[in-house]
Amino acid sequence: MTHANQSSNIQTRPQQLKVGIYYDFQNVYLSQEQARLLLAFANARGSLIIRRVYYNSLFENQASAKENLQQIGFKCEDVTCSLKNSADNQLKSDLIDDVYNNQSPNIVILVSGDGDFANPVQLLQEKGIYVIIFAQRGNVKQKLKERADEFHFVDELPQLVSNNTQPQTTCIEFQINYNEAVECLIESTKTSLSQGKRTVFGYIDKLMRQRCHRYQGFSSISMPDGKKFKNFSQFIDAAVRDDKVKKQGQELFLIEFDKLAA
Repeated sequence: MTHANQSSNIQTRPQQLKVGIYYDFQNVYLSQEQARLLLAFANARGSLIIRRVYYNSLFENQASAKENLQQIGFKCEDVTCSLKNSADNQLKSDLIDDVYNNQSPNIVILVSGDGDFANPVQLLQEKGIYVIIFAQRGNVKQKLKERADEFHFVDELPQLVSNNTQPQTTCIEFQINYNEAVECLIESTKTSLSQGKRTVFGYIDKLMRQRCHRYQGFSSISMPDGKKFKNFSQFIDAAVRDDKVKKQGQELFLIEFDKLAA
């Protein structure tokens, strides 16, 4: 894909992205030092507006760890319920509520390897939110790892913070014009087909983010008339109307492949 006049499509005015941390303590254990490094990592990405950890004080080890996390600024949500996944469900509920209020983060850092978070992560991405996942080695579901825009193991935190190699997303607002976004959509669909994977919207959106650094979700697509898409599906519908791709349900197909088959 060619990117002529890239600089003209990047808005260089300062923009402090909002960051939220959602930490599933029952799934991932962080020492106080690792938790401090996580905060440093998050602060390097933007303005940290949410830092929540979900735990169950019915378990002694979790209750004691809560004190250390509170000391460094985490808001500890005690979910005292004996039902399985109760803390996870509270985390998911709060996460979705936050996305729909005026303080919605632009970047969500989810600390968990639980595969049950794969669908909520996809929902966040469809809303244009960048999702970073931290998990422990040996305790992460592959479907969650593949769903993330960015994935790290918690033992990588010291190197991530010391190297300061994070993308400079805190001061640049990325924009991509509609025609380039469609081109990226087509190339991503081809890639998915060549991998033998289903061309579902969520996976294509993830591939587009990986292939084109200026595509940061449907909200980053700039139309000639200045209008924005309300969701990823609306962008797909526009590409279908322009005969760039075809869709069936939640899967995409290439026009040129259909012509070759005929």
